[in-house]
Amino acid sequence: MRFNPKADISGGRVRDAGGGGGGGPMRIPLPGGTRAGGGIGGLIIIILFVVLTQCMGGGGGLPSPGGGTNQQGQAQPDGIDPNDDRYANCKTGADANEDPDCARKAVALSLEQFWATTLPEQGNTEFVPASINTFAGAVDTGCGQASSQVGPFYCPPDQQIYLDTTFFEDVLEGQLGGQGGDFVEPYVLGHEYGHHIQNLLGTMGQVRSQQGPESDAVRLELQADCYAGMWTRDASDGDGILADLDEGDITEALDSAKAVGDDRIQQKSGQGVDPEGWTHGSSEQRMRWFTVGYEQGTLEACDTFAASEL
Repeated sequence: MRFNPKADISGGRVRDAGGGGGGGPMRIPLPGGTRAGGGIGGLIIIILFVVLTQCMGGGGGLPSPGGGTNQQGQAQPDGIDPNDDRYANCKTGADANEDPDCARKAVALSLEQFWATTLPEQGNTEFVPASINTFAGAVDTGCGQASSQVGPFYCPPDQQIYLDTTFFEDVLEGQLGGQGGDFVEPYVLGHEYGHHIQNLLGTMGQVRSQQGPESDAVRLELQADCYAGMWTRDASDGDGILADLDEGDITEALDSAKAVGDDRIQQKSGQGVDPEGWTHGSSEQRMRWFTVGYEQGTLEACDTFAASEL
């Protein structure tokens, strides 16, 4: 995956929220570490519980606050902190090719540009951008406090995405066995941005059942995977921030979707596969719906709530 080196990424809505919010990290021991309260079983239960409770807030969301101004008195979009040292030097696609922080900012801008056009055109809904917040240890949000072990998540009251970037190596690769790669984080950010689109569309208000292979919660998650596929299709057409997205990058995204399937997580935690406990969908379902979005590229094709089969 390569970015257009001449692209202006200065408008990407990413900021660093620091860490240690509300009393410090709530770390859960990784597999192979201490025994009490740790291991992948407890970790995954907390991941699923926190992400689901945060994503079950009703539709509509809150209006986005207005932006401020930069040091030159120019309008500064909400979600961009001109004094944020972590992202201060991320100006161009060339920076994104050299620095993973700048790559994150470029992805944020690409997602925003895609949905700013697609949501009004296909969903007849006004687009409000989301910000992406990175943190270390723990962070306070409108959905409560979250630790780095929770994994990336979208908070509807904030209309913002949160992630500790160590999650990808420590959990997704280290614990769940994902193969990793340059496009793993962009896929996950695309999924979480998909939850933001669901919030704007009011889809979250349709969620009634929260467990089971045909549950509304599973349909919500699979739709977010489909929306990530929609964005990937657009980002890979060679006419935007991403200059080079190949089949290997798509394979990385599919492998990530596979790694976070409910059946895969249950197996990794030493449990038998129990579809009645699913909240996000199986590995096959998550890969399939990402592919639907990637191949068809429409909100209509991604209507998992109308699908007779998931």
